[in-house]
Amino acid sequence: MFLAINILGLLVFIAVAYLFSKNRKAIHWRSILVMLVINLVIAGFLTIFPIGRTIVSGAAAGFNALVQVAYTGIAFAVPSMVHVKKMDFLISVLMPILLIVPLFDILTYIGFLPWAIKWIGRGLAKITGQPKFESFFSVEMMFLGNTEALAVSGLQLNKMTKERNLTVAMMSMSCITASIVGAYTKLVPGQYVLTAIPVNIINAIIVTNILNPVSVQPEDDVIATMKDDDQSEEREPFFSFLGDSIAASGKLILIIFANVVAFVALAALADKILGLIHPWLSLEHILGIVMFPFAWLMGLNPSDAFQLAQYMGTKLVTNEFVVMGDIAKSIRSFAPHYQAVITVFLTSFANLSTIGMIIGAYKDLVDREKNNYIAKNIGLLLISGILVSLMSAATVGLFVW
Repeated sequence: MFLAINILGLLVFIAVAYLFSKNRKAIHWRSILVMLVINLVIAGFLTIFPIGRTIVSGAAAGFNALVQVAYTGIAFAVPSMVHVKKMDFLISVLMPILLIVPLFDILTYIGFLPWAIKWIGRGLAKITGQPKFESFFSVEMMFLGNTEALAVSGLQLNKMTKERNLTVAMMSMSCITASIVGAYTKLVPGQYVLTAIPVNIINAIIVTNILNPVSVQPEDDVIATMKDDDQSEEREPFFSFLGDSIAASGKLILIIFANVVAFVALAALADKILGLIHPWLSLEHILGIVMFPFAWLMGLNPSDAFQLAQYMGTKLVTNEFVVMGDIAKSIRSFAPHYQAVITVFLTSFANLSTIGMIIGAYKDLVDREKNNYIAKNIGLLLISGILVSLMSAATVGLFVW
């Protein structure tokens, strides 16, 4: 019964995307079907088959090993706060970013990461039949993050139409940053985090192509993104580059830490205010009611569905770290299907603050007309992010019981 509800949920999420589509007649359903099949194959391979489970388990172990290496550096500075019975969120989850972000930046500096992104993106475009840049960007943002991927794509964004820019903006709601995966795997099951990454890539393309179908002429289907490709500029010395990367890592930690503290406090304040109206009222209860039907459609019993709905709503208003921190101690006691669904749903930056980040990035990258067009479609950005998270959770959930 719950499997049938999960399948129904996947169809309902597609129907919701169709309902909000800007041009339903222009949707390329054959391409959508191909991508759905690809996603089911990926999710099934990574969750059912031993070799698939070995791959994601190995990748998760690799990220956890990086975190352990990072603890060596942290212990040198603050030995009393590492490897203790209860490590603080700042030390256990955020401080390892000081190693992982520079590592990915080094891979970018030597050219490996741009090369991998480029060819994976081209392969994805060939398989799915989608425009090259949109496929390229869907892969790029999963490694670099949304604002970083937008920043290195300024040249391309200015060449594209406002409609294609909206597609890219919507896709930006569904990303994560590879350098932060280690932090996720410290809080929730790493195998589901790693499974969510490729599934999110395909679902971001599926959802945006239903919500905002755009036809691209062959002469416009080109990739010109990396500003660093301009060979006329002298390459920055490695250690200067590394110093900037480490400084940016520290800034990222402060941003995440500040957001977590502020959003948890603001949510508590909202609960206090709502409690003055009625003792039962709270942000979690209200959001739980709104999100309950969607949580139930992922094949959960009503009790787990209501709890998941509250977590979903909290994540959308605050961010994934707030919820991950809340469930870190108990998630491994959840049923396997529940573990998979909630972990995959949380593995994205889809929340209200991300909209502000995307709009802010676009202001510096494109002209006023394109920026205003995206700003007028903020609702679609939020819908896109929510639907991608729901579809990815439902897709992976099909294979984990």
